[in-house]
Amino acid sequence: MRIHVAIATTGRPAIVRRVVDHLSLQERRADGIVVVGASREDIAGLEGEDDAVDILLSDRGLCKQRNTALRHIGNSSDVVVFIDDDFVPARDFLRRIETLFRYRPEVVGATGVLVADGAHTSPIGFEDAVHRLDVLGERPPSRLAECQSLYGCNMAIRLSAAEGLKFDERLPLYGWQEDVDFTYQLGWRGTLVKTSELTGIHMGSRSGKTSGLRLGYSQVANIAYLLRKGTIRGSTGRTLMMRNITANAVRSLWPEKDIDRRGRLAGNFIAARDVLRGRIDPERIEAL
Repeated sequence: MRIHVAIATTGRPAIVRRVVDHLSLQERRADGIVVVGASREDIAGLEGEDDAVDILLSDRGLCKQRNTALRHIGNSSDVVVFIDDDFVPARDFLRRIETLFRYRPEVVGATGVLVADGAHTSPIGFEDAVHRLDVLGERPPSRLAECQSLYGCNMAIRLSAAEGLKFDERLPLYGWQEDVDFTYQLGWRGTLVKTSELTGIHMGSRSGKTSGLRLGYSQVANIAYLLRKGTIRGSTGRTLMMRNITANAVRSLWPEKDIDRRGRLAGNFIAARDVLRGRIDPERIEAL
């Protein structure tokens, strides 16, 4: 079985270099690693370091960069593992992916259970993440369950099942919920699972992120777009939208130092106004 790792990166050259270097310590090495940046600065220091690492450039946008990786890999692999540029996998991550996909042919996609997710707390340092995974051996309780979509910070895709699918480039820049859109469609072709056999830590770096205003707009506009497209369940989409608006409204009174809650809330309101006017256009964030 051939396994490739694909990483789209923007604005985090130091972090992505460390993540790529750490992948060389996997018990089961990747057959190839593809890193796609949106500028030369994004991939500074990676070019020429390792023959197993292909460095590409693409137009900016998570969906565009991931599609560039998919086109580059083509038929040369059986499984592609998409990870965020600030995700640190446990050393057995790829070995366990190979076992899962080899002996569970009905599985077309899998995502891991995180030891910690700095995207929902405070950012986690690279050294701390490695220590917790490789020295302390932290691992969530054993479980495997079917799911409706995968978490984009770490998701393994069986390429034979994904033929003809691509990430929706109408979800620009950070591409919020692009993982749900892509893998919900993938789930029509087989079984998606979330399993603690696959684990790691999402550092949740704040560098390279979309502005608060733009992200807030996407939190409403992207959900409305996917609801109309039919690639997110109605109850899931509406719950997620209201949870984000509520969190931004409440926390804008006492915002976290590294999260622009007021900008997000303003973006929520602009998008809600557009939706009420019948305008559902995720790409509008590029003009905000």
